[in-house]
Amino acid sequence: MSRPLTVRVTAVAVAAALAVSGCSSSATPSGGSNAAGTIVVATAGEPDTLNPVLNYGVDGGSLIFDGLVARDAGNQLVPALARELPAISVDGKTVTAKLRDGVRFHDGSPLTAQDVVFTYRAVLDPTVDSTLRSDLDMLASVTAPDASTVVFTLRYAYAPFLQRLALGIVPAKAFTGQDVNKAEFNRKPVGTGPYRVISWTPGDRLVLAANDTYWGGKPANAGVVVAFVADDNVRAQRMRAGEFDAAELAPKLAAGFDEQGGYRVQRVPTADYRGVMLPMGNPVLGDLAVRRALNLAVNRQAMVTGVLGGAGEPAFGPVPPSSEFAEASVVGKPSADPAAATAALDAAGWRTGRDGIRVKDGRQAAFTLMYPATDSLRKELALAVTADAKKVGIKVTPEGLTWDAITPRMKTDALIMGYGTPYDPDFVSYKLFGSAFAGQGFFNPGSYRSPATDTALQHGRDNADPAVRKAAYAAFQKQLTADVPWVFLTYLQHTYVVRDTVAGVTPRVEPHEHDVANSLWWNVQTWTRKP
Repeated sequence: MSRPLTVRVTAVAVAAALAVSGCSSSATPSGGSNAAGTIVVATAGEPDTLNPVLNYGVDGGSLIFDGLVARDAGNQLVPALARELPAISVDGKTVTAKLRDGVRFHDGSPLTAQDVVFTYRAVLDPTVDSTLRSDLDMLASVTAPDASTVVFTLRYAYAPFLQRLALGIVPAKAFTGQDVNKAEFNRKPVGTGPYRVISWTPGDRLVLAANDTYWGGKPANAGVVVAFVADDNVRAQRMRAGEFDAAELAPKLAAGFDEQGGYRVQRVPTADYRGVMLPMGNPVLGDLAVRRALNLAVNRQAMVTGVLGGAGEPAFGPVPPSSEFAEASVVGKPSADPAAATAALDAAGWRTGRDGIRVKDGRQAAFTLMYPATDSLRKELALAVTADAKKVGIKVTPEGLTWDAITPRMKTDALIMGYGTPYDPDFVSYKLFGSAFAGQGFFNPGSYRSPATDTALQHGRDNADPAVRKAAYAAFQKQLTADVPWVFLTYLQHTYVVRDTVAGVTPRVEPHEHDVANSLWWNVQTWTRKP
């Protein structure tokens, strides 16, 4: 791209109209945004920032930014801002990227190697509140020998390093004299991606307009509006009312559109699991016997059938069955085994009280299970866990809360959580189960500590040899099965409802994150609306 960005007047006018009037009647097929070619999608989650350095869309698919590499429909790496996949030295410690010619940011300024250097150095800067720093602890330095070359020097050979290069690149000049943590850029960013930001109204919508001079080709539509609707039922009602072209919905709510004309349901395979995080600081859940009993008591297959409506599969660990690193020996029985659960509790001295609840040393086998109140799927899973636990004498009290209320209680109260990635087992598990991250917010919130797990996770990231890595992650999965810091429940299919008038939708295996980035609309720039 050699000329400054130009945006069609119609796209800006439509975006402005949506920002003022909302997404309702203007998003119907008969006119408004659809007549002008703007795609309206709805999601439950909303980012805290639009800055990749601060954890926005770090695995690509962010619509606003590009990384040096991207992922195609099969999640295979392909060149993006790099003209070809970066070259790796024989010892695996030097990675060299050559930039694509003529790429410009939305403000018309050219992309240079210094922008890439700034982006990665900002992540590594200890004064920047980036949650990605530990993801790049293998990175010793990043330099730009010339305007189109970037060299990454690693402390050790790290097999999935090229996958880390999907991080969106920001313009260095936008942060001159500014604190990255508080920069205006975080809400009004400038990227190189297929869409530019028109406005962001927190709790409501993100309005994007097409980047007509995008290096990857002009988008097929005039823009995108991402509506943020936290409540699942409200999102379904608004989808049925015709406000959205596509919406993320819980499986049961999505199934309600199967027989409804004018819509189709997309059930997308994922590496996204749900489970019960068990805090080691809880006086009941700190007992390994109770954790093992819960793991035996839950009926995973019933949850897949009843809660997910068949849109998923039982989960027994954080590495999905589709992964080359999955360890077959950790798979258990998808249905409950109450006899084994009862035996485990009996052996540990948990006796059944008069009310049916087990007691040990004067303490009931009872705990609170939190879940986000607006998430209908997690609520149903919490209720299913409660019912299964009761059958073996464990009292669970489910409690729906806001995230603000949940966060300070995670060290002591159990929580229905979700994570998962289809890319590499190091990406989520290193921070979620490593002792070094115990109690650090959503990194290992239950303060699980295991030297054996730490060793396995470190071996997995330190070694490029596929056989060594496979053995390390097998040991990791076996140790989790023995320690039960989580009770893994199900892998999900992400379910979306799409209007029949929309064409160009291409599902791909998704990670846990699927709000603005990495959702069904990862390639929305190719979507069109049928007349």
